[in-house]
Amino acid sequence: MRIVEIRTKLISVSGFTLGAVYSWYRAGSIDIATLLVMLVGVLAVDMATTGFNTFFDFQHGVDHRDLNREADKVLVHQGVPPGTALAVSLVLYALAMAAGIVLAVLTTFWVIPIGALCMAIGFLYNAGPLPLSRTPLGEFFAGGFLGWVLVTLTVFVFRQDSLSGPDLLIGIPSMLLVSSILTVNNTCDIDGDTKAGRKTLSIVLGRRGGELMVYLQGAAAFLLTAVYALADAVPVPQGVLYGIVPAAVFSIPVYVGMHKQGYSHETKGPSMGAISKVFLLFTLGFVVPLAVLALPVTRIVG
Repeated sequence: MRIVEIRTKLISVSGFTLGAVYSWYRAGSIDIATLLVMLVGVLAVDMATTGFNTFFDFQHGVDHRDLNREADKVLVHQGVPPGTALAVSLVLYALAMAAGIVLAVLTTFWVIPIGALCMAIGFLYNAGPLPLSRTPLGEFFAGGFLGWVLVTLTVFVFRQDSLSGPDLLIGIPSMLLVSSILTVNNTCDIDGDTKAGRKTLSIVLGRRGGELMVYLQGAAAFLLTAVYALADAVPVPQGVLYGIVPAAVFSIPVYVGMHKQGYSHETKGPSMGAISKVFLLFTLGFVVPLAVLALPVTRIVG
């Protein structure tokens, strides 16, 4: 569980939930079999990607005892063999492939090539001669795939023939917040990442620039969701404002606390917990009103 950092799976579960509940609201029905199979596949890919990250960060010296104080880094602090992390990740990818095939049978063949692309990006994020995580594009790819792609793919799986252009906009706020989670992580890790030869966006922008990016990404995510609820062009009900506005208000003191404590190795644990809280508030603020509005006309399928 620590190899795959199970506590961080909130991100993929939240993105999947947002896409599923949005589809439920739009269609007035939800297929339980499809829901469960896709959830297994999403979690398997996310956990495997983290496992690969655990393995390659240890192999490349990014996670080093002198620069890392996270107890959950079991390869560094508890002597767990690196091969264990690699094996766990490969098994999880095999599970994801099996779930993808079942999902394709239940829904559409397009799940297979899209899922394969997501798995390839998950692997290349950490592996290869120039891992994406070592470049300024790391936050973009992580946010893009765990945010926009995951939400959009979920909507596509459940809506298929009725997917419209505005439906493609729903995942953008989630993408921004996922990117901000990676920005917090990389801003806290600037010293270790610099020593390991990484060139993350936080290193390019500097510590203060990384902090500013976190706040801008969060503000844009909440503001964009409010715009969606007020704009007739995007199929998001105004009732979402009853959730997203309080979520934004409750997030402000969380951001203030993060700013006061600063971004460093010493504060990484609390900072990651804080930005995860913001992400959870956003997800609940978006999803709960949609679910309440979807309930009266729901048909359970499967």
